[in-house]
Amino acid sequence: MRLVLDTDVIVAGIRSPSGASAALLSLVLAGRGTMLLSVALAFEYEATCSRPEHRLAAKVSEAEVGNLMDVIADVAEPVLVDYLWRPQLRDAGDELVLEAAVNGRADAIVTFNRRDYGAAPSQFGIEVLSPGDALRRVRP
Repeated sequence: MRLVLDTDVIVAGIRSPSGASAALLSLVLAGRGTMLLSVALAFEYEATCSRPEHRLAAKVSEAEVGNLMDVIADVAEPVLVDYLWRPQLRDAGDELVLEAAVNGRADAIVTFNRRDYGAAPSQFGIEVLSPGDALRRVRP
């Protein structure tokens, strides 16, 4: 399954190591699914996960966040954004996720904010899943 993870899923993965987001991220990093990643989305992940409130809650250092971002970049399939589909969504921050998904031909976007995406992803044949739903599909 080809997935684009919303930033909220990455943050939850580091803040709550026993949750569905962390389990999904672990499986994807282990090659049990394909994580798609554009350059812009990679920068968004790093900027958000490096915020002091997220690092403190996760009890991780800035260097540890950097190491995780390096692993994600090494494992993820790079997506070249050939076409900007903006504006499609009501939250401009989610446009990076949708663009990576559309340009990378994702099967699904994984997010906690499913309503924020509305019908836009379905126009491109992309599902919007919660981390728990995506985890059930990635696990055998």
